Amino acid sequence: MAFTVSAAMLLAAIVLVLMKGGYVRFGSMLACTLFGFTLAATGLAPLINSALTSLAGLVAGF
Repeated sequence: MAFTVSAAMLLAAIVLVLMKGGYVRFGSMLACTLFGFTLAATGLAPLINSALTSLAGLVAGF
């Protein structure tokens, strides 16, 4: 049985686990989140999206 998980939900879960474990503080998480939103508005967004799609296809192949 296969199911799909949004990359945003998966990354949010990872960040929450890292925050709960004390590896990442709130300020660092906020800075990385804002950087992600800023990066999404640049010309690199299609390249990043393509790379993540390819990575998801590779992982799904296992």
